[in-house]
Amino acid sequence: MSKIATAGNAGPKVRSDCEITIEIRQKGGIAINLKSKVKTLYGESIKSLCREVLDFFRIRNAVLSIDDSGALPLVIAARLEAAIRKITGTEMEFLPEMIKENLYATTPERTRFSRLYLPGNSPGLMINAGLHSSHGIILDLEDSVAPDKKDEARVLVRNALRQIDFRGAERMVRINQGETGLKDLQCVVPHNVNLVLVPKCETAEQVRQTQEWINEIRSRKKIRNRIFLMPIVESAMGIENCSEIARASDDVVALVIGLEDFTADMGVQRTQEGAESLYARSRLVIAAKAAGIQPIDSVFSDVGDLDGLKQNVLRSKALGFEGMGCIHPRQIRVINEGYSPDNAEIDKSIKIVLAFEEASKNGLGVVALGTKMIDAPVVKRALKTIALAEKSGLIGKDWRGKTDSNQ
Repeated sequence: MSKIATAGNAGPKVRSDCEITIEIRQKGGIAINLKSKVKTLYGESIKSLCREVLDFFRIRNAVLSIDDSGALPLVIAARLEAAIRKITGTEMEFLPEMIKENLYATTPERTRFSRLYLPGNSPGLMINAGLHSSHGIILDLEDSVAPDKKDEARVLVRNALRQIDFRGAERMVRINQGETGLKDLQCVVPHNVNLVLVPKCETAEQVRQTQEWINEIRSRKKIRNRIFLMPIVESAMGIENCSEIARASDDVVALVIGLEDFTADMGVQRTQEGAESLYARSRLVIAAKAAGIQPIDSVFSDVGDLDGLKQNVLRSKALGFEGMGCIHPRQIRVINEGYSPDNAEIDKSIKIVLAFEEASKNGLGVVALGTKMIDAPVVKRALKTIALAEKSGLIGKDWRGKTDSNQ
């Protein structure tokens, strides 16, 4: 086994990261060569942290070369640990403190209009992710991470779950498939991940296997918080089995369609209009709704076309989707606003509920509002719209007695 290893990233476009090379020797003590623009201010702190990590792993003789571009301590520690793991094969973990702001749980019915994907090996994109007001933040260990970087990304994501303030956003991780996914889960499940995305899901068995792995880790680590699942359907086979996937576990709270891989599997081009995926998207929505979970649409890949995104969100909402992934912070506001009920929907829903409640007091099962008849299913839909408006902060809980949502 080599006694030299490198982890992290360096270069002119890299920020908030570092590249660490470690050579373990037989003697000579610890030598640290630091290159950093903040060396004058933080050089001694960086070296002190590195010595603490080396001491934790019982490394007494080593040469460290650090190329720092403003990395936070959680990143430096993760990069050094990853390099040490490459050399020693250790399973020991140098865990930074879990900040109290991250000790929250989630619920199955939580609003999930927007989920921001962040590459799991790019700390510069993670640090301020909580400021963007997405409903969920996805630390991605799958497609956005190169195969030879997955081990070090895993350690970085673990540290991010403990130290980065998500500001109340749902804390999500997209894992890999198979045994690599199991390694991902072993690393992140103990650190208060709220939800796990299961990629390229084609069968209910994949969901059940993931749940079994999670439950085994939770039991072994004595974790109380429930961890929910969000399978991503990305193939013709997955669409064929989406009803079974949606019902595979009580921990499944949403079903996602991944259109880039789906259209590739179908051998067709993805278009903005989406005619090529209309059947698949509709079928997934129906499967999710029938199972009582949320259907979530695919990402919109053109981050510069916000008008196109808005139209896509409106088409998505009309099909019954309740959220969408996003790959850039600028997409979040458009997505959140698009899936939220507008003023006309809210006003109409309030009028429906108030009219129905008045009719019920008079012993009537149905009532007319204008030229439309109102019965229980219509009221149920109206109440759902009102509840969503309340959760989105568009109306207060004192909406009864008001017919104008702007009051």
